[in-house]
Amino acid sequence: MTVRPIVRFPDPRLRQAAEPVGSFDEALRSLAADLLDTLRAAPGIGITAPHVGILQRLVVLQLDAGAAARVYVNPRIVWTSEERIRHREGSISMPGVAEEIERHARVHVRYQDLSGTEQIEEADGLLAVCHQHESDQLDGIFWIDRLSRLKRERAIKRYEKQRRGVS
Repeated sequence: MTVRPIVRFPDPRLRQAAEPVGSFDEALRSLAADLLDTLRAAPGIGITAPHVGILQRLVVLQLDAGAAARVYVNPRIVWTSEERIRHREGSISMPGVAEEIERHARVHVRYQDLSGTEQIEEADGLLAVCHQHESDQLDGIFWIDRLSRLKRERAIKRYEKQRRGVS
């Protein structure tokens, strides 16, 4: 397993849609393992292949250190609740910056596991938020795109200040 370099905002690859995974082979399993190692090192709770510069539809989630990691290949949200929730979000590609974003409270996600078998998962709360956040990333929608223009500009300025080491 390997910790891979994380693509940092404003890298244009973060705004590109990922391609579907077609081969369920050792290379895919290896990439999933590398994503988990990278996620843990970041640290974070969710990572996609585009976060390490690979434009494939692969997501790894680990909501807390004691929980088993979950791998989603070619995930797509197939149902969303009308009920909405707000949650503080950020990205391992833009560390140190987080803002509250409104998302659907519950979702159903259709995906394949590492062997290619189709699955469906019902999620609510933080898991539902993570699915929506990472699905956006796979579609080339960076999380700050969900903010108002003013909040987005402020978040970018905070990140740039932080990167320059300015307090």
